[in-house]
Amino acid sequence: MGKTNKGKKAVLLGLVAMLVMVTAACGKDKAAEGNNNGGSESETITLNMMHPWTSPNVDNEVYKARIAEFEEQHPNIVIKQDGVPAAQYKTKLRTLAAANNLADINVVWPGADLDPLVAGDLLQPINDMMDNWASIMPESALAGFNVDGKQYAIPTKQSFVDIIYYNKEMFAQVGYDQFPDTYDKFIDAVKKLKEAGITPISLGNKEQWPLQSSYISIIGDRYTGSDFLPSVLEKQAKFTDPEFVKALSVIDDLTKLGAFNTDANNMDSVQGQDYFIQGKAAMHISSSTVDGRIRINNDEGDKFGIALFPSVEGGKGDPVKSAGVVQYGIAIKSGLDEKKQKAAEEFMKFFVNEDLYKELIRNGIVVPAKVDVPEDASKYLKEMLELTGNGTAPVFDSVVPTQVVDVLQNGLQALTVGRGTPEELAKEVQDAFDTMN
Repeated sequence: MGKTNKGKKAVLLGLVAMLVMVTAACGKDKAAEGNNNGGSESETITLNMMHPWTSPNVDNEVYKARIAEFEEQHPNIVIKQDGVPAAQYKTKLRTLAAANNLADINVVWPGADLDPLVAGDLLQPINDMMDNWASIMPESALAGFNVDGKQYAIPTKQSFVDIIYYNKEMFAQVGYDQFPDTYDKFIDAVKKLKEAGITPISLGNKEQWPLQSSYISIIGDRYTGSDFLPSVLEKQAKFTDPEFVKALSVIDDLTKLGAFNTDANNMDSVQGQDYFIQGKAAMHISSSTVDGRIRINNDEGDKFGIALFPSVEGGKGDPVKSAGVVQYGIAIKSGLDEKKQKAAEEFMKFFVNEDLYKELIRNGIVVPAKVDVPEDASKYLKEMLELTGNGTAPVFDSVVPTQVVDVLQNGLQALTVGRGTPEELAKEVQDAFDTMN
C-alpha cells in the first residue's frame, strides 16, 4: 500500500470516529431530554388492573374490548389484567386492601363496599378529573362513590338485580297469559308448573349471592319498604322484625314447594341462566345484565318475558320498584408514582366515556349516564328501561356490611336444604350486625 492510500485511509477512519462521537453525543442529549420530561415516549408503563369480568356476560366483553382498544391507541401503556370471578372478587379486594396491596386500577362497588377502602386511604380522589364527565353523569349516579365531598370512582353501569325472566309458553301452558301480579297468584303458578312437570325456578346458588342479592333485596323490600335497611343501620329497626322474617319465609316456602331445581347449590349463576335458556325451567331471577344472554343475543329471545316480583299482602313496599344499584366503579389506587398516576388517569378518561356507555346500551345494558340511546339499541332494552323506571329499591349487599351479608347468605343456602328456620336466620343476621357495633 502506498503513502497516498495510507493517507486516504487515515482521513476516512477519522471521519468515521467523528461521526460515532457526534451520534453518541446526540443520543445522550435525547436521553437527557427524555428524563427531563418524566420519561421518553418509548418508555412502557405497566398498570395492574383487577376486575370481575370473567363470566360470558355481554358487558364483560364490552369492557375487555375497551381495554384492548386503549392498549392499541396507547402502545406505551400496558394494562395487566387480573380477572377474578365475581363470587370471589370482593373477598380478594378486601384481602388486598388489608395488606395495602391494591391493584393500580380497581373495580369497586359503592356504599358499604367502598367505605373501608376510603377509610384506609387506599383510593385516590379524582375531583380534579370530574370535568371529563360533567355533561353526562348525573349527581345521583355519582353519589354512591362520593364520600365527604371527595369522588373516588365513576360507575360504568346500573344493574337491576331482581329481574324475573319467565318462559311465556310455559306460563301459558298453566293458564297464565300475563305474569302473576300478586304473591298468591305467583305461588299458584308455581304449584301448577310443578303439577305440569315443569321446574318452576332455575336457581344457581353455588356462589351464594343470588338468593341474598337477587331475591332478598326485592322480596324484603316488598314486605318492609325501602326505609327498612337504612333504619336497621341506624338501629331504628332490626332484622328480627316480623316483616323481614316474612321475607325470609318466602325462600323457605319456595323450597318446601320444590320450586327450585334440585341441584341449585351445586350450580353457579351462569349455569342457572343456561338451565333456564335451555327450557328446563319456567323462571330465572337475576340481574338486568343477563338480558343479553337470555333475550338480546338469543334467536329464541321473544319467548322470554320480564317481570318484577309481585306485590305481597300487607307489604309496606312499592310493588313497581326494582332493586337497583350503580356499580363497576373505576377507581385509582392512592400513592402511585407520578408516571403511573398520569397513565392511570389517561386510562380512566379513555375507558369511561360516552363511547363506552353507548356500546353498553347497544348491547342491552342499562347505564347511569345521560347519553342518547343509539337507534340500533335492542327493543328488549327499551322494555327493560320501562320495567325498571318506576323507582329504585336498595340492593341488600350494597347497603349492609359484608360480615352480615355473609351470615345471611349462609343461612339462606341452609334454608334451601331444610336446615334452620326463617326466625333463627333472622336472629343470626341481627346477632352478626350487633357484634359489629
